[in-house]
Amino acid sequence: MRIKKKDIFFETLENMADTIVQAADYFAEQIASLQDIPQFTKTMKDYENKCDSYTHTIITELNKTFITPLERDDIMDLTTTMDDVMDGMEACASRFDMYHMSTPDKHIIRFAAILRECAFEIHKAIHLLSQKKLLAIREHTIRLNDLENQGDDLMRDSIRELFATIKDPIELIKRKEIYERLESTTDACEDVANMLESIIMSNS
Repeated sequence: MRIKKKDIFFETLENMADTIVQAADYFAEQIASLQDIPQFTKTMKDYENKCDSYTHTIITELNKTFITPLERDDIMDLTTTMDDVMDGMEACASRFDMYHMSTPDKHIIRFAAILRECAFEIHKAIHLLSQKKLLAIREHTIRLNDLENQGDDLMRDSIRELFATIKDPIELIKRKEIYERLESTTDACEDVANMLESIIMSNS
């Protein structure tokens, strides 16, 4: 019996989701105890390049495919929002090298844990999308919204503590930017959830 070949769009989106979860897992592990910052930033850049290649594949296939499994705009928007998640993590990692920061604080470690959870939820949702189990995706979009709210709360707590405890203005600026980039990456995860909700509404 011949096995039906998986649709190129779903396959590529799954590959992106797999890469995001691998990157988030690695990011969280490294942030917990940074040992080799140049290697950390290089590995995160490799993950980001991998996601970029999947984005390029989607664009190429959209340009040559007449019938797509979802609306063309939905495929492109979902791809873009997922790529934004990867870009956000890579941008955060690069700041540790640029700013010569080797001691992540408890807030940065917690942000990394939230992003790891977000990545797993995205991963589950994208694989359900490939299986056309649209309504089952909602559990994961709700969880992503909750995690983004946790990111907002953490942002407020981290900034409050930062200004209360850090006296060195340069250190304050560096940490504040990293907090903001991490929080904006949780926002990007919520953007993925919102895009998935839009797809559910359009196709249910």
